[in-house]
Amino acid sequence: MAATTTLKLPEELKARIASAAQASGKSPHAFMVEALEAQARLAEMRQSFMDDAIASAAEADAGGALYAMEDVQAYILARTSGKAAKRPKPVARTDTKTKAKTAKRTAR
Repeated sequence: MAATTTLKLPEELKARIASAAQASGKSPHAFMVEALEAQARLAEMRQSFMDDAIASAAEADAGGALYAMEDVQAYILARTSGKAAKRPKPVARTDTKTKAKTAKRTAR
């Protein structure tokens, strides 16, 4: 069931919405509902991305696999070009810079 809400819009924005809605063959109401839906979806996707990034960082900090950026980039570029590509292999955790970054993140 739909819930009613009230939006107080600046006159200029209201006019822009009316014009854009008319140009797209929609009512201003339908135009605003679609715009709000799109923004809610983007906010949810952004939050999901952040949650995934935090979980990945925690996994790496806990000793999970690490990959060289260059290998991952080459893999992604090949795949997006439609080429066959082998998945990157994890790198050893012997790099002192990697250890220092991991230690610094864990200390937060």
